[in-house]
Amino acid sequence: MGESLRLECGDGVTLERGVWCRMSDGTVLRSDHYYPRGGGKNATLLMRQPYGRDIASTVVYAHPAWFARRGYNVVIQDVRGRGGSEGEFYPFRNEGRDGAETIAWLRERPESNGRVGMYGFSYQGMTQLLAAAEQPEGLECIAPAMTVCDLYAGWFYHNGALRLASSLGWGVQMLKEDAVRCGLHEARMKLEAAWTNLRAQMWAMPYAEHAAIVDPGLPSYVRDWFEHDAQGEYWCAMDVGTRATKIAVPALHVSGWYDTYLEGSVRGFELLRRHAGTEHARENQYLLAGPWVHIPWGDRVGECDFGTAARLNTDELLLRWFDHWLKDASTFADEPKVRHFAMGANRWFAADDWRGSAEKVMYLHSGGRAESRKGDGALSSEVGIEESPDVFVYDPEVPVMSPGGPMGVSGPTDQAVLEMGNNLLVYTSAPLVEVLHVLGAPKVSVYVSTSATHADVVAKLVRVMASGRAEFVCIGIARSTYLFGDAYEADKVQHWEFELEPTSTMFAVGECVRLEVAGCAFPLYDRNSSNETKPGRMTPWNWGRSTHVVFHDAERPSSIALRVVA
Repeated sequence: MGESLRLECGDGVTLERGVWCRMSDGTVLRSDHYYPRGGGKNATLLMRQPYGRDIASTVVYAHPAWFARRGYNVVIQDVRGRGGSEGEFYPFRNEGRDGAETIAWLRERPESNGRVGMYGFSYQGMTQLLAAAEQPEGLECIAPAMTVCDLYAGWFYHNGALRLASSLGWGVQMLKEDAVRCGLHEARMKLEAAWTNLRAQMWAMPYAEHAAIVDPGLPSYVRDWFEHDAQGEYWCAMDVGTRATKIAVPALHVSGWYDTYLEGSVRGFELLRRHAGTEHARENQYLLAGPWVHIPWGDRVGECDFGTAARLNTDELLLRWFDHWLKDASTFADEPKVRHFAMGANRWFAADDWRGSAEKVMYLHSGGRAESRKGDGALSSEVGIEESPDVFVYDPEVPVMSPGGPMGVSGPTDQAVLEMGNNLLVYTSAPLVEVLHVLGAPKVSVYVSTSATHADVVAKLVRVMASGRAEFVCIGIARSTYLFGDAYEADKVQHWEFELEPTSTMFAVGECVRLEVAGCAFPLYDRNSSNETKPGRMTPWNWGRSTHVVFHDAERPSSIALRVVA
């Protein structure tokens, strides 16, 4: 298998590169091991990832040597089929068994005291959850950041709509290494061309047959994600969404309010808090939610500065977490179950739950002309009586763009220009007379008819400042096939109820609450064809337009319910 190489990293830390471990099916996985000064037997921190073990998620975490200097063996392993490891890579499919077998192997090594913790974000978070569900002996805690328990609902789809930008973008990224390993030069060049102009790829149709992903020599996983557009065995077999009771370890969940996997991360915390396999595990689920995008974590997102408090030292927090569980140091005993950063106030709050304890319902109103922020759409606590409905047209050729516009930039972007279009409805409250702290997932309840046999409804919460800046807070979408199935009919008024992604946002006195309603948010989500054609197979030859009518009267009181801090 070749000899591993030992190097000095300073402060007595030793790096052993390319250590190999054979799985039960004969596949050899390779890892880099960092050993602390003085040798002896120590607890082990394990990260399993598909991006090259030398990177070790240092885009957001301290280098492994930093943790080794603090008394841990740190192991960074290439997952099956990636980096220096053998086998075929199919995302998520083998991570449970491979993770559990790796932990068993690590516990038998001479430098190990038998106690293991896992860390990492995104895919590396999933490797922790999947390994934990195998209940390997010696795994005592995990720290899954910006990841999900339910792949379908949290990673790839949102109420039936594909998270197009993240799914296609990540798929192209991952297939590049597969093309190299398979010796597919032409496929690699197509993937690289797509990667260097990624935003343009979102317009490619049909996206399920994108030229960069269809080479028969490439693995099928990206095509499989698009083909399996409904929850089912394909997804359940690869995640822990239905196996929460198998997880019996404490977990520190780290989320970002502007992260791609925000909803899945918060829902994962809630799932394990309620259904983990032991009382010990259920009582020791923690959530940290900061004002961060997927990469990096800090005080700036785009043009917004969240202040020095947003520069939380997550490495020190992680160290206290592991010292608590792996060194019995009681360094996490005083932490709240939920620590969340409130945008607007730009400071951290401690709580027992990720949702506010009260509810504020705001009802939609207009004189029948709520198109754009030039219209007369309003929000108030009063239910409408006799009001004309609002009408807009969904056109897949000229889609309403997602927050961040055609570039799909994450963060609290200004929606004011987008709101000038008549292809969305805008409802705005009067200036607030007292502070409103929204904490949790807002829920829309809207009565809508469409002229199409298939449709989407998008809702977006916006914070309107005195300056006129319309700052994006959170978004949600629902697809008619997901909410109603075969019960959906064109030109029939139906009750759409769904949640937006969660937030912690402080609306100040004088600011306004705004709700946008549209038929799409592209390229964050894929576009609906408005007919029987699946979105992944849609082209300009088979798409259709749809007229959406939103009702708000005494019999059909459309509203948004906000979870708030009392």
